[in-house]
Amino acid sequence: DILVDGQLCDCDIVVNCKVGDPIPLQVKLTNWSKHSVGPFALTMTPYQDYQNGVHNYDLQDAVTFVGSNTFYIDAVKPTKDSIYFGSLLFLYTGDFYLNIKFHEDNCSRELPLSWFCLPSVHIRAVEPTA
Repeated sequence: DILVDGQLCDCDIVVNCKVGDPIPLQVKLTNWSKHSVGPFALTMTPYQDYQNGVHNYDLQDAVTFVGSNTFYIDAVKPTKDSIYFGSLLFLYTGDFYLNIKFHEDNCSRELPLSWFCLPSVHIRAVEPTA
C-alpha cells in the first residue's frame, strides 16, 4: 500500500497537496511468502507525464524529497509488514507521478511479484489557499 498525505493511493485516485508544504509518504510492503525477502532498495522518482508518451524526470527544481528518495531494506519477514516513511516537497504547481522501483541486492531471493504491481501514484500540487 502507498499513502500520500494519509490518503491511500489507488490507480484512479489523485492526491491533492499544497505547494510548499511537506507531504508525508508511506509505503507498506507485506511479505506473503514463506521466506524472508531482502536485502533490497526501494527508490521513488517523481516525474511528469505529458500524455504523449513523454515523461519528464528532470524535476529537481519542482519537487524534492525531505531526506532520501531511496529506502534501504534489510529484510521483510514472512507474513509480516514493513512500513517506510518519507516526505515530498513540491515547489511548483502541476500534476506529478511517482515511479517506484525495486533494486534487489541478493539475486538468490526473488521479490514477490505483487510488489512490482504497486498502484500509480498521481499527485496534484496546487497553490496554497490564503
